[in-house]
Amino acid sequence: MKGLALISTLILAIGCQPEYNIGKLNEFSEFQLSKWNRKLSDVIIADIFTPPVASRIYAYPNIAAYEAMKFLDREKKSLSDKLNGFETGPAPDAEGEYYLPLSGIIAFTTVAQQLVYNGPRIDELEAKYLEDIRSVGISSSVYQRSVDFGREVGQHILEWATRDGYNERTANIGYMVNDDPGRWRPTPPDYAESIEPYWNTIRPFVIDSANQFNPGVPTKFDTIPGSEFHKGTLEVYEVVKSIDEEKLQIAKFWDCNPNISYTQGHVMYFHQQISPGGHWIHITCQVIEAEELTELESAESMAKVAITIADAFISCWDEKYRSSLVRPETYINRYIDKDWMPILQTPAFPEHTSGHSVASASAATMLTHLFGENYSFADSTEVPFGLPIRKFESFKAASEEAAISRLYGGIHYMPAIENGVIQGRNIGQFIVSQFQRK
Repeated sequence: MKGLALISTLILAIGCQPEYNIGKLNEFSEFQLSKWNRKLSDVIIADIFTPPVASRIYAYPNIAAYEAMKFLDREKKSLSDKLNGFETGPAPDAEGEYYLPLSGIIAFTTVAQQLVYNGPRIDELEAKYLEDIRSVGISSSVYQRSVDFGREVGQHILEWATRDGYNERTANIGYMVNDDPGRWRPTPPDYAESIEPYWNTIRPFVIDSANQFNPGVPTKFDTIPGSEFHKGTLEVYEVVKSIDEEKLQIAKFWDCNPNISYTQGHVMYFHQQISPGGHWIHITCQVIEAEELTELESAESMAKVAITIADAFISCWDEKYRSSLVRPETYINRYIDKDWMPILQTPAFPEHTSGHSVASASAATMLTHLFGENYSFADSTEVPFGLPIRKFESFKAASEEAAISRLYGGIHYMPAIENGVIQGRNIGQFIVSQFQRK
């Protein structure tokens, strides 16, 4: 893909030649978008955003980056005809000179700053980036014009984002716990309230509606020994009791619970880490760098993967709160073993389907479309969190391990995993088909 680097060096211009070293600018700009996605992850983790919200935060800035940088290639089109409610945005002035990789990053930061709590941190990082690119050498007129265009694209994306229902979702009545033994209820250790019970009201990015890929109902709840539900629960119980070291490492590697609580005495501590969607964003960053993609290629890949993950969470959360199924921990403690504990901390939302299964299968489907079958890679996403690199022979293999990790961790029954994988693949395949549509 390095052969396409000429495209990424293009400065949209009519008139005289640029007054600076384009080679040095392109060297500086290499992989900037993957670096910025990692910086955004750091802010998301520190702000303790939930998995569905984190997926939304990744999607909009990456769309903005692509919409600003697509003008590097005259054959690239806006995503406006692929995304729900999105209209074509601003274009560069044909009479001016622009450095569009700069515009793309500024579009990214302009959007990201408004979606996180710690917006000032994004501003600090952006200021350092702008200082660095000026030190590399860029004419003041091209610099200012490129920054202004990036801001304009970012504002266009933000205006679209304000109409997706995010701000309105909290006006709904919260999740109601009742005496139905099959219905989800808060789980140990901190018995947190349900996370995002109305995420299905968020406007999807590509899929038609939140329930377009309804995975079907879970196994019928039953407490009678020998029933399908009871047997499914015993499977979780036994897997955790007999866990071996390999399965334990798999469970920990794919934990991706953004906020784990620990209690020592009367004090509760919290440990933050990356979300399931964030994990796949980081996998995408690693592939982008391994393949030496241009900034435009990077922007297109990041946008497509982030969009797919965001729609996967909307679809998954729609089923979670429709079936509102009890988690294994609650069932086992009540009907099988009151002292049993899962390997992983049970997240604060219903059982069916498994969010990591849906998100991972959808992301893997898009990545397979972009980079091919049997694409082997080493995943270092969890190294900053104290876990070793894991190697995979394909994106599909990685997604299947992520899915089964939820059984090993003791937080999901197999139907949530198996149906979640099918749901995620269907979402991914649909979005791939929509992007291929003329």
